[in-house]
Amino acid sequence: MGARVAAAVTSRLGAILILLVTVGLTTLVFLTSPEQPAKDATDGLPAGKQSTRVTELTGRFPSGRAQAVIVVFERADGTLTDADRAAIARTAEALGGQLPPPVPAEDGRAALLAVPLGDGLDDAATTQAVDRVRATVHDGSRSGAALPSGLTAHVTGGPAFGRDIAAAFEGADVTLLIATASVVAVLLLVTYRSPILWIVPLVVIGVGDQVVAKLLPWVARLAGERTDASISGIVSVLVFGAGTDYALLLIARYREELRRTGSRRGAMADALRGAAPAIVASAATVILALLTLLAAVLTSNRTLGVSAAIGVAVALVFGLVVLPAALVSLPRGVFWPFVPKLGSDDPTTRGVWSRVARAVGRRPVRVLAGASLALAALTLGLLGTSVGLSQTEQFRTEVESVSGQQALARHFPAGASQPVTVVVAAGASDRARAALPGVEGVAAVGAPERSDDGQLVKFRVDLTDGSGTAAADDTVRRLRTALAGVPGALVGGAPAADLDERDANVRDDAVVVPLVLLVVLVVLVVLLRSLVAPVLLLVTVIVSYTASLGAASVLLEHVLGIPALDAAVPLLSFLFLVALGVDYNIFLVTRAREEAAERGDTRAGVVRALAATGGVITSAGILLAAVFTVLGVLPVIVLTQIGVIVGIGVVLDTLLVRTVVVPAIALLLGERFWWPARPAARAVPAPAPEAVRSAGG
Repeated sequence: MGARVAAAVTSRLGAILILLVTVGLTTLVFLTSPEQPAKDATDGLPAGKQSTRVTELTGRFPSGRAQAVIVVFERADGTLTDADRAAIARTAEALGGQLPPPVPAEDGRAALLAVPLGDGLDDAATTQAVDRVRATVHDGSRSGAALPSGLTAHVTGGPAFGRDIAAAFEGADVTLLIATASVVAVLLLVTYRSPILWIVPLVVIGVGDQVVAKLLPWVARLAGERTDASISGIVSVLVFGAGTDYALLLIARYREELRRTGSRRGAMADALRGAAPAIVASAATVILALLTLLAAVLTSNRTLGVSAAIGVAVALVFGLVVLPAALVSLPRGVFWPFVPKLGSDDPTTRGVWSRVARAVGRRPVRVLAGASLALAALTLGLLGTSVGLSQTEQFRTEVESVSGQQALARHFPAGASQPVTVVVAAGASDRARAALPGVEGVAAVGAPERSDDGQLVKFRVDLTDGSGTAAADDTVRRLRTALAGVPGALVGGAPAADLDERDANVRDDAVVVPLVLLVVLVVLVVLLRSLVAPVLLLVTVIVSYTASLGAASVLLEHVLGIPALDAAVPLLSFLFLVALGVDYNIFLVTRAREEAAERGDTRAGVVRALAATGGVITSAGILLAAVFTVLGVLPVIVLTQIGVIVGIGVVLDTLLVRTVVVPAIALLLGERFWWPARPAARAVPAPAPEAVRSAGG
């Protein structure tokens, strides 16, 4: 931030204008924010894939306009009795409509009842319909269809899974906001040990978060897909985490400057000139890294990238413009009881981080070797890591759609609740019907159904395995191979959509990961005007990511009982960890470069930078890790995994990589660390004593 901008932000009139403009713009955003667009059937599906094209075509078939749930009746202690069958018939009658007859299992211990929900229902209507079916099935006093003792009933199927996912996010925005704000408030209170100061950044960042929340519907309209609760939750956590990081760094520098000058506005102007380049560089790194998701084929990834980039940009503006204006409008007493006094000692010359800096400076080789061994040990956790969760493994808590799917799989083909949909040209229906039953993994093939215009034919294909499993994936691939020569053949439905989404995630990993690394490298090269340091910093962040992924995999599997990572988790975790991990390295290394230029010695500059930034960066890292862990309050496996991986990774970055590894590398390389730049050569030598005496005489 230039000197004129810093002066404008910190002047009395400038601060008042900024606060007034912030209130005005925030009010405008709240008043003009549109509603989220209606959910489209292809939301979340990769463009151009067979499953997406089948979804687009289903409206041309009579059955494609209607959804259905499956009621699974099961007697665990034996075969169904006459009373059980009578109760199932009463339940079907209570549900109303012309329902197909219940389908008994071959073992005689269960029965399925398909319940159509109606044609052309939107999200809200589908939710209400599923709730009505469940209420009728479970509330015997109202329906007159009480189940005999020992007979259980579960409502499952695609709409039921969708309802349970929606229920997991009901009130999520309020829950996450309260949990995140509480964590930030506690950690700021502990960091500043002041009953007043923590309120200022919390309020500023909280307002910024709400502004972002009101901007997300615009993103949905521009990106082509609604920003659902999972995206808004991740963005909210990112805004609080990044915004608090920027606030901690700025306030720490402001506190330093208040010891050197008696003017609050002068101190803030100096703090902005010192801290703004690092903050802007770190925010730019995160924003550009997030925007690499625009190269993804999954629309949900692109939407998340744009939404999160806007969130970080707003956090940057509130951190570097609104927060300084708010702070300079308040007296020094806002720091009470630890008010920085003019001329007081700099606490970074003593204390724990000063001792850590000196310890690393004395034995950089030994320290680097120990840290490297620790990171390598954590990385070994990747040896047992698997990727890919079935649909029944998406929740941390028990939900009815999952228990119903598990009951169904005990007595029927597991894929019966969510079949594959095969669409072919009408003239090729006989070839398709002949080929489908012979494919391994196919349990049953339904009767052909013609589209309204007669040009297409659709088949329902039940698989022996449940959607999202490796066996179901293999069957979908075999179906596509078997139908490769059939005109117009497309294989879709939930099992095919799961496979296509995982394949799209693999493709996005291969494209986005190199782009993220390239963006981070370019930003570091431009910022440091160096080639060696950026490459080394990038390597440390990659090592930190692999170590955190290994450690988190062990924790998730052996402590939380989650068998594998969701397919989307590695990419999103990599994106957040690399971008945010580089943040702390930027904060440290830019300060080290500044100190090296001032002192004429890289070694002294690194030790001083570590001592000066150790406390604030560690506080920021612990806070960010805690904020991401808040994602675990929602009972959805994907968010829990992202929260755990990013939380562990940020802690490793701040307590080990940034504290030990990077300083040790810089100390060992000395001036070569900055090659081809030479910041130490820019130091202005102190005048010799003789010259001072001569000038005085």
